[in-house]
Amino acid sequence: FCPLPETSSPSLKTGAYILIAVGAVTMLMGFLGCLGAVNEIRCLLGLYFTCLLVILITQVSAGLIIYFQKEMLKEELSHIVEKLIQTYDPLNEEEKNLQDAWDYVQRQIACCGWEGAEDWKNNAILINKSLTEYPCSCYNSSEDYVAYSGFCTEGLPSNSTVTFADWPVHQQGCMNGVQTWLKDNLGIILGVCTGVAVVELLGMILSIALCKNIHSEDYTKVPKS
Repeated sequence: FCPLPETSSPSLKTGAYILIAVGAVTMLMGFLGCLGAVNEIRCLLGLYFTCLLVILITQVSAGLIIYFQKEMLKEELSHIVEKLIQTYDPLNEEEKNLQDAWDYVQRQIACCGWEGAEDWKNNAILINKSLTEYPCSCYNSSEDYVAYSGFCTEGLPSNSTVTFADWPVHQQGCMNGVQTWLKDNLGIILGVCTGVAVVELLGMILSIALCKNIHSEDYTKVPKS
């Protein structure tokens, strides 16, 4: 998704490292499984089966943890986003990747802030400018001239004190937007997860079947010279 900055929580960093490790193990596992099948090596096929079983168990365990710990994860994510909004600065190159990712989320989901546009009143830059600007990625319009990142001023009243309520932005917070997106795409997500699990099960079954069909050479029947 993007490089993890210093603002990321330890648990998110750990999760990312685990995913990277799982990806590397999966690639190695696929290579060993292919090698074992081509050369009919029982040891490699057994290792392939074991790795698939471990990955399947890990996926099921991760799903259960996410389901039963979703409130804690939601609270932790809220703290991360709140800190990101408070320190958001288009001129900060060190956190540009994370800020661009958040701008992308706001544009794609048509949302602003975590709970709502009011969250942006805590941004250090906007407070110093008396809220006379707003995040461009929050802009509630399809106009092409609006930038995809940074702050904008188009559409704000010029003869009155500006508040976040005057911003021409989406009123929906991204927290509700993400929840709505997950509900709308729940069938697709479950379908993909089920498909992956079925492929893994088929791989396990085929590896065991192939392993059983590989017979060791009977050297007692080899003619003696």
